[in-house]
Amino acid sequence: MEGGKGGVVKHILLAKFKDGIPPEQIDQLIKQYANLVNLVEPMKAFQWGKDVSIENLHQGFTHVFESTFDSLEGVAEYIAHPVHVEYANTMLPQLEKVLIIDYKPQ
Repeated sequence: MEGGKGGVVKHILLAKFKDGIPPEQIDQLIKQYANLVNLVEPMKAFQWGKDVSIENLHQGFTHVFESTFDSLEGVAEYIAHPVHVEYANTMLPQLEKVLIIDYKPQ
């Protein structure tokens, strides 16, 4: 279903938190992000991790967040969902850099 709207979609967010943000605050933001899977129905799964690459090609990004959806419509519903919007308005100002990619696993 390449290019179609149906089928699993991965929503990837790469982040670099601003310098000076306490680790406890970052941990709290991550817990809130992880909890979205319980609050936003189209979001089916959530994983995250810190960069551990030995290649040093991360371009400053330190964290990766992966959300799973059943369709592109699910991603669109998630993006517009009031709980996600409220969270994004809290999280995004804490980031120095952010990159978001949606893709369909092949």
